[in-house]
Amino acid sequence: MNSPTHLPRNPPVVLVPACNRMLGQHPFHVAGQKYCDAVRLAGALPLVVPAAEPQDFDTLLDLADGVLLTGSPSNVHPSHFGEDVHNPDLPLDPDRDAWTLALIPRVIERGIPLFAICRGFQETNVALGGSLHQAVQELPGKHDHRAPPEGTAEEQYALAHPVQVLGGGVLEQLFDRTELQVNSVHGQGVNRLAEGLKVEAIAPDGLVEAYSVDGSAGFTLCVQWHPEWRAASNPVSMRMLQAFGAACQAYRDTHRPPSR
Repeated sequence: MNSPTHLPRNPPVVLVPACNRMLGQHPFHVAGQKYCDAVRLAGALPLVVPAAEPQDFDTLLDLADGVLLTGSPSNVHPSHFGEDVHNPDLPLDPDRDAWTLALIPRVIERGIPLFAICRGFQETNVALGGSLHQAVQELPGKHDHRAPPEGTAEEQYALAHPVQVLGGGVLEQLFDRTELQVNSVHGQGVNRLAEGLKVEAIAPDGLVEAYSVDGSAGFTLCVQWHPEWRAASNPVSMRMLQAFGAACQAYRDTHRPPSR
């Protein structure tokens, strides 16, 4: 995948929190290229952040014109919403949980634009007091939202089902339609939606697929699907990224105007 490289002079800066992975015998901080590419498609400069302590949050957020929370193979540890681990075979990332869950409310409080994808969608809900279904496919009346395990990446991230766009939200403002086709690469999903969150889209089985922060001072959009996948050739993805990028630019111009 070729990374888009042509950015405007002095672009807005978007923080991209990293995941944590063992590669061989050594721990690494990692961020998927497709997410960094998506930030650049939004007209912004991605800044991957490996980890942070609470005393570092203000310093980081002083640099930020936006935050993009990525998807990941890992899940939010269920202890953060009062449950035990349902399937110990699934990966967790407690190091990411330790700081992103505390960072998210600060991002929203400051009005910094937030775009959250898949795991990011789930961790934002948890960070604000919501809970998750740990195995959506086991729930009566719910579909299996996981990707085919043996499929190629193209097959796994192919469009899988429609979502209904609800009225009065961010998505309705972006699109002149009430239905979008999305991919589906997740086993967990929203159970209890945190107070103050507004449902933006739902799957055919009623599962929440997108939400925003009602009354937020800044742009917020959290989606369960993966708009970053082949985003440059997906008009729906590009419209969302452009809206996020414009919000980051506006935030930068208001809070950190470029020097002349």
